[in-house]
Amino acid sequence: MLLRTAVIRSLALLLLVLCGPLAAATVDGVRLWRAPDHTRLVFDLSEPVSHKVFPLDNPPRLVVDIAKSTLNASADNLDLSNSPVAAMRSGVKDKTDLRIVFDLNSMVNPRSFVLAKNQQYGHRLVVDLYDNEQKTVKTVEDVAGVKGDRDIIIAIDAGHGGEDPGALGPKGVREKQVVLAISRELKTLLDQTPGFRAKLVRDGDYYIPLRGRTHIARQHRADMFISIHADAFTKSSAHGASVFALSRRGATSETARYLASRENQADLIGGAGSVSLDDKDHMLASVLLDLSMTATLSSSLDVGAEVLRSIGGIAKLHKRHVEQAGFMVLKSPDIPSILVETGFISNPGEAKLLSNRAYQQKMARAIFNGVSRFYEKAPPAGTKLAARKPGSGGVHVISSGDTLSDIAERYSVSVDDLLRYNGLTSTRIRVGQRLKIPTS
Repeated sequence: MLLRTAVIRSLALLLLVLCGPLAAATVDGVRLWRAPDHTRLVFDLSEPVSHKVFPLDNPPRLVVDIAKSTLNASADNLDLSNSPVAAMRSGVKDKTDLRIVFDLNSMVNPRSFVLAKNQQYGHRLVVDLYDNEQKTVKTVEDVAGVKGDRDIIIAIDAGHGGEDPGALGPKGVREKQVVLAISRELKTLLDQTPGFRAKLVRDGDYYIPLRGRTHIARQHRADMFISIHADAFTKSSAHGASVFALSRRGATSETARYLASRENQADLIGGAGSVSLDDKDHMLASVLLDLSMTATLSSSLDVGAEVLRSIGGIAKLHKRHVEQAGFMVLKSPDIPSILVETGFISNPGEAKLLSNRAYQQKMARAIFNGVSRFYEKAPPAGTKLAARKPGSGGVHVISSGDTLSDIAERYSVSVDDLLRYNGLTSTRIRVGQRLKIPTS
């Protein structure tokens, strides 16, 4: 009898070990991010899980089944406005699985994937709900708004966003917020300047995969791509702003190599759903082999030098030359691209500056001045700036290093004409000052 009881207990214990607990994982948080073309739902998990996602119609719903899990979070605080999700409810399926049902305002195209634990987050399940809309292909006329002479289109990429906060500084300063503020200021300056138009790659707190950023720039037929960042380093003493262009041979310094590696890993944090971020596109690789001999890289280096020169008038520089590294967002073979590190957010002094709106405006103005000066020298064919003849008027924004004699020579006018046309009594000028160029 005793032996029989012992055997039964042993078998029961063995079954418990083999089967494990009924709920192996918990969903500890639910977050929602709205982007222009999709809605991202993120479930924070205590453990890795298997899952299924499938839609239902009449009425439209989306079902997410998470195996051997329980819900340990509330979705009451989710902002569902401007999203296809009308409501969320949950229940138990087959006694062990969690079933979450999203009532939808309209049908969506779902895409889901799991993300492993990293330095910033635990395990996550990501469900992207892409809007079920037909997108029309834009032409140059669609983007520019007019036929013939067009505006120069600048794509401004505020780094990180949504699930990926970027670098974290003291007192809760987040890179994603700082760079979006600077990007918006830069857009305002460009949109106010005749001959330019700016497009924000990200205009809210949501994540865009790195390759998706250059794809958006291409959709807008951008003449230039500018990615704005505010970096961090292991030592709080690291300081200074930098400008990067692409290098097909890799980084040009240890710091550049570290920064490039960190930025390229953003897809692992934000969740592009890829196992590897290595560039395996052989066609693109072959293009990159000769990129240093193309006008694209040459233009990137030239505009980078102008921007760096302007930034040097308001901020300390980390390096006094344009650095080159393998940033993923710079690997566009047809769009001149630069990445601007506006400072080190891990440096308390620079973090304080970068959080200040007046300084954000100064930084945006410096970037704008560099871009404007570059295009004054080399406007793309078919643009309003290219159609403007020397001495035909316009506005010049003073940058660090400008002199009246240099400006007069550039626009084929005299210094006296510049002074008289702008009502100036002295040849002294200041950075950021706008000079009207007289017509000849």
